[in-house]
Amino acid sequence: MGPNTVKRRLAAGELVLGTMVFEFATSGIGRLISQAGADFVIYDMEHTGWTGETTRNLLATTPLELPAIVRVAANDRALITPQLDLGASGIMVPMVGSADAARDLASFTRYPPEGRRGAAFGMAHDGYSGGDPADKVRAANREVLTIAQVETIEGVEAAEQIASVEGIDVVFVGQFDLSASLGAPGRFTDEAFTRAVERVIAATRGADKVVGALALTPEEAGRWRDAGARLIAFGGDLWLYQAALRAGLDAIRAQA
Repeated sequence: MGPNTVKRRLAAGELVLGTMVFEFATSGIGRLISQAGADFVIYDMEHTGWTGETTRNLLATTPLELPAIVRVAANDRALITPQLDLGASGIMVPMVGSADAARDLASFTRYPPEGRRGAAFGMAHDGYSGGDPADKVRAANREVLTIAQVETIEGVEAAEQIASVEGIDVVFVGQFDLSASLGAPGRFTDEAFTRAVERVIAATRGADKVVGALALTPEEAGRWRDAGARLIAFGGDLWLYQAALRAGLDAIRAQA
């Protein structure tokens, strides 16, 4: 694994902006995202039903300068380590609800002695190259980006412990699942939701970790940034395409 520019920029205190991909599993999507100026891409396996063959093709065709993160469906070593072997720059895991779960996640993304990732070299993740395995282990452990999503009541109540786990780089607020967990699906102004988000942000920043979030509009991204988020995914391929198409069609009809 080469230098992870997102991890380096976050360590320098910068804001990084990317997007998510749920629908367009094409050989060009990574290059399109890179050319648009994104700092990272998140390929989603949780809600898409994608298999390793899908992410293999996505990761293989994503430009090296665009860090590619894979969101797996569960906090499972059997799901996480293959995506790293395929070349993912980072892993996102949904519904992390305890410090023990966060420690498992951190260990699954790192080789021994820091973790429990299985060792295989001369493969996609290291460019099919030779070299000293010990150097590769150190580089991979240093560069991998590990993202824990807090999006349940249990996760909020354990936010301080989750954020404090060594090896967790980003705590990502999953607002849709969190609002549903609180009995207010999609109601992001609900008092219980705003209190929960404030607690997660305070816990994450208090542990000197990075807050992450998904924003569907530039205005929403600005609110997350002002609240302290520094890793922001702007929308997803399906929503961005639909919104752009709708805006164009509406403009043409208005002209007519």
